[in-house]
Amino acid sequence: MMQKKLYSGFDLSHAMTSVSMTINGPAPMLLGFFMNAAIDQNCEKYIKENKLEKQVETKFKEIYDSKGLDRPKYQGELPEGNDGLGLLLLGLTGDMVLPADVYADIKTTTLAQVRGTVQADILKEDQAQNTCIFSTEFALRLMGDVQEYFINKQVRNFYSVSISGYHIAEAGANPITQLALTLANGFTYVEYYLSRGMDINKFGPNLSFFFSNGIDPEYSVIGRVARKIWAKALKNKYNANPRAQMLKYHIQTSGRSLHAQEIDFNDIRTTLQALYAIYDNCNSLHTNAYDEAITTPTEESVRRAMAIQLIINKELGLAKNENPIQGSFIIEELTDLVEAAVLEEFDRITERGGVLGAMETMYQRSKIQEESLYYETLKHTGEFPIIGVNTFLSSKGSPTVQPAEVIRATEEEKQFQIQTKELLNKANDGKVQEQLAILQEAAIQNENLFDKLMEATKYCSLGQITQALFKVGGQYRRNM
Repeated sequence: MMQKKLYSGFDLSHAMTSVSMTINGPAPMLLGFFMNAAIDQNCEKYIKENKLEKQVETKFKEIYDSKGLDRPKYQGELPEGNDGLGLLLLGLTGDMVLPADVYADIKTTTLAQVRGTVQADILKEDQAQNTCIFSTEFALRLMGDVQEYFINKQVRNFYSVSISGYHIAEAGANPITQLALTLANGFTYVEYYLSRGMDINKFGPNLSFFFSNGIDPEYSVIGRVARKIWAKALKNKYNANPRAQMLKYHIQTSGRSLHAQEIDFNDIRTTLQALYAIYDNCNSLHTNAYDEAITTPTEESVRRAMAIQLIINKELGLAKNENPIQGSFIIEELTDLVEAAVLEEFDRITERGGVLGAMETMYQRSKIQEESLYYETLKHTGEFPIIGVNTFLSSKGSPTVQPAEVIRATEEEKQFQIQTKELLNKANDGKVQEQLAILQEAAIQNENLFDKLMEATKYCSLGQITQALFKVGGQYRRNM
């Protein structure tokens, strides 16, 4: 139990609130931005509680007004119900205002409470999603640095990686391939983190999984098969404790199963996929909006997507049972069949030198593409029936729906953000180059990069950090 400290009557053990977020894209940098934002929010609470606003004003004058720079500000109106928490220090950081010991204690307490997930699983990025920027080796190192930092700083409530099958499925893989490649990727992270001397009982609970739920029968058991294989391996091969053996997973209903024809039918498909997930005891669930096939979801479509989960969980009687399909013949049979098929795929990956060896010959990527082509072929020939798309069309032929509005940022909004970034760079011009040099030196000396990123992200932009790391970590190049 962390000992609480009191500063000027401010009880840090009660004042902190949990902040949760899913981090995508170039994760280590974005995670640094997010962690600092969470820390600064709690610094703001401390500042207001102790009436230290004058010190914030003094610091703004010193850094911005003295250079003739505008102070950064929030663009537009605050969302309804938002009290503006986090805006007091916009353009500053808490350690510029507060004593070092106070800031350090707020940082420690925040890191112990902050919740969320890093969704940047670099292996599935290479295999399916195509958003790699650094060399695979360097990207793996960054992921390891994040997990090592989490262990050292006791960040227990934030998942350091969401080992993702969703993007593998969206790229075209069938449910067996999705599950096999995802679990194989998971074991690769375990092996890599162990090779760096990390304790499996400390990093195991920070791993989470993310699967897609399509309409195929195998999806009804994807969670139970994943948990079965993971628990057996973690217990028998790695001697992990019971907590580390527990596979936690999130389900998102299938985006690939949404169609721009008869878009109202998408809610029906999503409801059935949500039932699969809830009956299979997923830890969390995202239900897609019916209009995602054509545009960014509207408020109305998002509410309907949310209602699917609410109605199942609050109204559907059978869902009130913890595990309503246990003992069912088809579920038990599917569980055994899917597990056997996944283990067979493990053998094929092992024959190719493991996950990283197979990636060198693009085995996973080729397999996903072949399965995608097969699915699309069946869809176009009608052998795989999709109501309102290739069969049982409406009297109008079920034409593709065109969105009334495509939601995009305006040019004004874009320029505002660019100007704000340039403003922050000018205010911290000396710090930017200093932090980038520290980051590059840490990469060369094999120090923990995320520890340095926590400081660099206070002053540097995502682009500046990325360009600096390209020079010491290598840029991604796909094998051809």
